[in-house]
Amino acid sequence: MIKRLFILTLLIVASYASYSQSNNATLRGVILDQDGQPLDMVNIGLQDYPLGTSSNREGRFLLRVPAGREIVVVFSSLGYATVVDTINILPDDNLSLEVVMPAADLELAEVVVTERRRNNGNVTRIDPRFLNILPDAATGGVEALIKTLPGVSTNNELSSQYTVRGGNFDENLVYVNDIEIYRPFLIRAGQQEGLSFINSDMVSTIDFSAGGFNARYGDKMSSVLDIKYRKPSIFRGSASVSLLGATAHFEDVAMNGRLAHISGIRYKTNRYMLGGLDEKGEYDPQFLDFQTYITYRFTENFDVSFLGNASQNQYEFIPQTRRTTFGTWDRPYNATIYFQGQEVDDFKTYLGALSANYHPNLNLNLKFILSAFNTSEEETYDILGEYYLNQLERNMASEEFGDSVLNLGVGAFLNHARNYLDAQVYSFSHKGAYNSEKHLINWGFKIQHEQIEDQINEWIYRDSTGYSLPYSDKDVLLYFTLNAQNKISSNRVTGYVQDTWSVPTGNGDMYFTGGVRMNYWDFNNELLLSPRISVSYYPEWENKISFSLSGGMYHQSPFFKELKNLDGSVNENVKAQRSYQIVAGSDYIFSAWDRPFRFTTEAYYKYMDRLIPYQVDNVRIRYRGEQQAIGYATGIDMKVNGEFVSGLQSWASLSFMKTEENIIGDNYGYIPRPTDQIMNFSLFFQDYLPGNPSYKMQLSGFYGARLPTSPPHAELYNLIFRMPPYRRIDLGISKVIISASNPGKNRLVRHINDMWVSLEVFNLLNINNTISYFWVSSIQGDQYAVPNYLTNRKINLKLSVKF
Repeated sequence: MIKRLFILTLLIVASYASYSQSNNATLRGVILDQDGQPLDMVNIGLQDYPLGTSSNREGRFLLRVPAGREIVVVFSSLGYATVVDTINILPDDNLSLEVVMPAADLELAEVVVTERRRNNGNVTRIDPRFLNILPDAATGGVEALIKTLPGVSTNNELSSQYTVRGGNFDENLVYVNDIEIYRPFLIRAGQQEGLSFINSDMVSTIDFSAGGFNARYGDKMSSVLDIKYRKPSIFRGSASVSLLGATAHFEDVAMNGRLAHISGIRYKTNRYMLGGLDEKGEYDPQFLDFQTYITYRFTENFDVSFLGNASQNQYEFIPQTRRTTFGTWDRPYNATIYFQGQEVDDFKTYLGALSANYHPNLNLNLKFILSAFNTSEEETYDILGEYYLNQLERNMASEEFGDSVLNLGVGAFLNHARNYLDAQVYSFSHKGAYNSEKHLINWGFKIQHEQIEDQINEWIYRDSTGYSLPYSDKDVLLYFTLNAQNKISSNRVTGYVQDTWSVPTGNGDMYFTGGVRMNYWDFNNELLLSPRISVSYYPEWENKISFSLSGGMYHQSPFFKELKNLDGSVNENVKAQRSYQIVAGSDYIFSAWDRPFRFTTEAYYKYMDRLIPYQVDNVRIRYRGEQQAIGYATGIDMKVNGEFVSGLQSWASLSFMKTEENIIGDNYGYIPRPTDQIMNFSLFFQDYLPGNPSYKMQLSGFYGARLPTSPPHAELYNLIFRMPPYRRIDLGISKVIISASNPGKNRLVRHINDMWVSLEVFNLLNINNTISYFWVSSIQGDQYAVPNYLTNRKINLKLSVKF
């Protein structure tokens, strides 16, 4: 049946495409600067249409456009004035343009001088226009986009967290307007997580590095995500509503342009998605978030801005039943669980940051930031479960096929938790940048105070066939207990200095970036120095290609979770984890079908010592602060992106990686790390109906190889069992209802600039992906891993407007 529907869909699309080919035309041309030199990487877009391309090294471009109507073409590039032209081409006709772009006067950006386009090290800039079109079941926005990049891995669509090149969730840096962002600490499952901090409606620029980043970025070992929020210049806003929640934002300027503000509010509920889990019950997740970014310009050289955030994530769950079928064809099993009890979680976070930015001239910029972060978290549950483990009939000829034929075990469990955490982080920082003819110098320092207090009370009672586990003929023993109360107050001082300079060569451009970071934490009195260097070379070859090489030391000083032993106590002797990294990459731009494509490759090797071993359960990381390990991660990342469909960017990423560690003193040698994933593939593809680009399709796909896992509270050398691979395809189909070229005629919608409706199909192939396991015991004492499956296929309807 599915095959027939697929063939029928192909025939309909093909018939429509052949009918509407005559409604297309070809726009081609060359783009030059004022001296007549060709300009590459110029963005060519169609106003009010989701189409665009970029010029190649010779300044040439080609784009298929709708015919028989007036179209506004916009040419834009950093450092040049935007050029706008209006065209009208007959069907199947060709139009050639020669566009001259005058240079524009640029001011110095807040900290990084932006007119240098080739000295950004291993940092990749991502187009924020993709944020509103990518289908994503959980958080949407920036993190969903990051998960499609090479080197980035995910196996949980309910969480915005990701791993990069063998690291874990805690090894990723996130900045918004130069302010480091923290996540809640007690989150243990994706369904609790709610909204990520980043509001995609407010984003201006997205920079991301999967490793080998420069010294101006902080002290984590894996990746950095650098977000800048937009400073508005006119009034506008947006709103969206779907089965998963609603968002709204507005922005405006006042006082003759001196005051600018942008604010956004988001509401999300995962009730609809969680209804597809095996664990049935009453889900009531409520996530609410408000953010504002306000800037006041006192003079042309001095402005002050404020970034504020308040969010509350509430998760309530009353479980009822669970039925999970698992195993193999030879040995099919079924686990049935009946529940009593409930879970109530509450996570409140607040952030406020005041920034002053002063640039006395075009070559110097000084920025000062005062910020405060507060989180208050509660995780409470009492859940009683009674389980039955059965073997199923696998003989298809039997009338009992699929029914239970043998009971393997019965038992019960009682899970209890009263966990509370309060944390405050206060900081004052300064960042500066100075630009000369051949050098760009960045420097900065930060003074930070942290107060963290937690109370942990968890225990698990297990019973198998009427006997408590572990068995005792005298006492009733608990399967697991964790009781701890900790309070930490500490101070950190960090700083960096970095220089980027150009080196003249006879046949190309070469840029060097060298810097060093300093970090001191008074909790363990550890002083760290992290030198880093990178080089980029752009040869003047006929084939446009560039090369990069970076390396250095990356220290990750413990924050809080890394300090805790398995019994909940704090290990005051834990030192910073350390990584020595080297990354070599190339970037090749080529043409296919007269359209530009880019192929990027990076190979890396990371040697790590003073590692803190850990286990992962869903999204919770439990560190073993009393242990230490050495390890490595090595691999290669590849990505090809370009206009597989004329005017629309798509890409595919492929990564191979191996990571292992050797726990000192356990005599087991090297074992896989919990993030050891040999292969990862991701895809983002766009298409539209020819002749009618108001109908668009977006598809994202993921494949992640098997990850190692083990029973809870087991030794790490037992990571010999691997989960099934993660496979998922999400599909989005959208229709533009109102645009500037097709305005609404009703008085109620005349102020709307854009309106479109989207139909999203999550987990298109309805694959049962495993995130973790629930371990049960049989009558003989054997343990069985019952998979905790993620969401099944779901359909979401979304309406979006811009005004």
